[in-house]
Amino acid sequence: MHHSLLNPFVALILLLTGSFVCQAQGIRGMVKASTGQPMSFATIAAKGTTLGTIANEEGRYELPLKPGQYEIVFQFLGYKAAIKQVTIATDYQTIDITMAEQSIQLQDVKIGKNTEDPAVSIMRRAIAKARFHQLQVQQFKARVYTKSSFIVHKLPMTFLYQDKLKELEKESNIKIGRPVLNENVAEVEFKLPNTVKQRIVASRNSQVDNQFVQVNAYYNANLYTPKLLGAVSPLAPNAFGYYRFEYEGTFHEQGVDVSKIKVIPRQYGDGVVRGTLYIIEDTWAIYSAQLETINEQGFTIKLKTTCSPIQSVWMPVSQQFDVDGSFMGATFSAQAVRSQTFRDFVVNPGFVEDVKVVDERFNAPARTLSKADVKAQPFAEAVAKQKEFSTKNLKQLVKEYEKAEYKARKSRKEDVAVVRNDSTVIDSLARKRSNAFWDSLRTVPLTKAEVVSYQKSDSLRVIKLGTAPTDSLKKAQAAAKKRKANSPINLLFGQQTWNPSRRTTWNWSGPLGPESGYFNTVEGFPITASLRFNRRLDSLKQNRMSLAGVARYQTGRQQFMGYGLATYTHKTTAVELSGGRFVSQLNENNPVEPVLNTLTTVLFERNLMKLYQKDYLKLSLVTQPNEGRFRLGGSLEYAERTELGNYKENIKPLINWEHFSYTPNRPTTSEVETAGFPVHQALTLNLNASLRLGELRYRIRNGKRIQLTNSEAPLVTFNYRKGIAGVGSSDTDYDFAQLTWRHSVETGIRSRLAYQLSAGSFLTSNAVYFPDFKHFQGNEFFLQLGDPVSAFRFLPYYQYSTRSRFAEAHVMMEYRQLLLTQVTLVRLLGFKENLFVHYLATPASRNYTEAGYGLDGLIPGFPFFRVEVVGRFQGGNYLGTGFLIGTTMKFGGN
Repeated sequence: MHHSLLNPFVALILLLTGSFVCQAQGIRGMVKASTGQPMSFATIAAKGTTLGTIANEEGRYELPLKPGQYEIVFQFLGYKAAIKQVTIATDYQTIDITMAEQSIQLQDVKIGKNTEDPAVSIMRRAIAKARFHQLQVQQFKARVYTKSSFIVHKLPMTFLYQDKLKELEKESNIKIGRPVLNENVAEVEFKLPNTVKQRIVASRNSQVDNQFVQVNAYYNANLYTPKLLGAVSPLAPNAFGYYRFEYEGTFHEQGVDVSKIKVIPRQYGDGVVRGTLYIIEDTWAIYSAQLETINEQGFTIKLKTTCSPIQSVWMPVSQQFDVDGSFMGATFSAQAVRSQTFRDFVVNPGFVEDVKVVDERFNAPARTLSKADVKAQPFAEAVAKQKEFSTKNLKQLVKEYEKAEYKARKSRKEDVAVVRNDSTVIDSLARKRSNAFWDSLRTVPLTKAEVVSYQKSDSLRVIKLGTAPTDSLKKAQAAAKKRKANSPINLLFGQQTWNPSRRTTWNWSGPLGPESGYFNTVEGFPITASLRFNRRLDSLKQNRMSLAGVARYQTGRQQFMGYGLATYTHKTTAVELSGGRFVSQLNENNPVEPVLNTLTTVLFERNLMKLYQKDYLKLSLVTQPNEGRFRLGGSLEYAERTELGNYKENIKPLINWEHFSYTPNRPTTSEVETAGFPVHQALTLNLNASLRLGELRYRIRNGKRIQLTNSEAPLVTFNYRKGIAGVGSSDTDYDFAQLTWRHSVETGIRSRLAYQLSAGSFLTSNAVYFPDFKHFQGNEFFLQLGDPVSAFRFLPYYQYSTRSRFAEAHVMMEYRQLLLTQVTLVRLLGFKENLFVHYLATPASRNYTEAGYGLDGLIPGFPFFRVEVVGRFQGGNYLGTGFLIGTTMKFGGN
């Protein structure tokens, strides 16, 4: 082969295998304090370039550089930046740095006759310019290196599972006290307003069995968003409502004056941060930051970030996250460091750093713009005419700029409802990179402990590969696994999934599996088994079908029953046909969970669930056009409905309580003499429509739209039911309509007001049987399950069911700080307080009202548990007070 052709071919092979023949050059060394203490995660950057790195936990660093002359800047929070001039030739140079503590001087800040702390005026201007800085970068590309580790320090009662821990260490390289590592190198492209493209070029994990690429979400390198670490940012527009700021001095470094500002939350706890901001004078950009917060789970999260100038824009080139926490007796810590180098950096035109902002309270600008002036000129034109703005004018100008950009995007037919557009591509070689390849990409050297973790992982992998089974052994192992899955015990007690092809799935739930085991006084212990067939009909996953059958044996009534269903789904529309014989709760919304009913019936002699039998055929359709903002559903059902009683009289309870006893399956009710009904036929039409008001918001992730579920726009729901008479032998004859308005708004940090209003009426009621009544979400037990906003706490399930008219209102207010949470320690433990009111008006309810107080977060690590005290009122009379243990979770099946 000709030599000129051989070289490119060899170069390509070497590149693909991760080997490099070129000689590397750059700088490496140690960064430490004058005391000799290593400066963990110090930042190293080549001034005037986008090249940089971070020292590791031991203070060691390595920065590859092309031959040439560089000015290297070493930075660490609280220490004076060290600058070194270096000339790079053909090898690595060792440069060890000893950093001195920053000398900070108190000086007058030019804010006129100010009697406030100078930090107040500094932060006014920084807050006023935060959105300006957020929009300043139009686009960039970056290589992002991320290293994360997770360490379990302590587990409770390890003596119970020592063997399992040893097996876990041998199989997966997971051990108490040993870090589990993950490294990623990604190529990222960002473009305003919300597009982020990420390509993972390398990924490595110290777990032996983990061969998947762990994709970390990339967040735009921007510190000016209103929320930071899940809390209110010190640069948020409303920051002064949550923080005090103290000026701690100024220092001069890298050609800029930097003010040190202490961030002090007015009330510390989850939802706010504390720490230090370093703000650059005149530009009011962030130089660096050190902040911490406590999240809702009680974990402490710390952030350190260091910025460097990229085309005069101060961008975070290094970030460090530390998390410490405990859960049910286990303690852990996690750490992530991120280093990024930018290229193809484009500044948004008009957003230049010579735009000055002054605090008009003490030093008004030469000219203040009126609202008409602000709206009459484009942003760039206003900046060109006037270089100095008041904080108020700058906010107004940026707001008008965003409105103009929004209109321009709409005119270009862009989807303005997209909050963020993410896409991630994983290189096929990401998990196959060699050590030489990693050495060329890794910007933060590994510590000794991390090297040991990788070595142990590699050794375990070699052992596994060295004892790899033969093909015949693999087949035998697969056959044994299949026999185990299909064993009688597994088929009886477990759930199984078979995938005969990529598009086909069979799901089996055994008769003694999770769908069985619930007790009720009508059926006894029903034994339920189900088989479902799922088939994807096209490669785009837009068309699917499924067939299912459910069989049930009622041990108390000694009867078999069951039903089948067939479903076809096209995009966001689903059609289903089902039919058979089964039992249903009298309230079709299933207010009593099977697991709760089993608990109350078996242990407390209280059979809350009330059932009836249906022999039915039902056709249903659900569609969600407009990305789910509008939902339309409907069903037409023909059923023979039969009232059921308990499977026998005098059922013997497990515990015979003096104050409780099993009640008949026919509930008590106030509006009519009896809730009983004869066997009858019912042809029922049920229509539902819901609309989310306000502008639709969603994310795009790898081309798939994901609607934001925490939208604060109101949800309006309309329901119409009709019992159709004169068709076949249908006995029902009524018309019912209901309208519901549900809304939730944030009223402050970790504070929220949620409410639901409903009203409805039977327009006609010629023949209404008890299953057709309007029922309500009640509760008759000391444990409250389900939606805490719309569920009554002590309302009997069927006491005020109506065939006439009703109105109900539910209001719940969640507070981060109310009574007990005034105490900082209580807030730090994750407690929250609630006040709520529930109201029901029917012809028989006599203005039934509940008013209560709730305390969330009683069990650390389980924020969804609460204790509540509730007072009840009816007809203006006080009925009594009760206590509840509540949760927002729902358990069990239907």
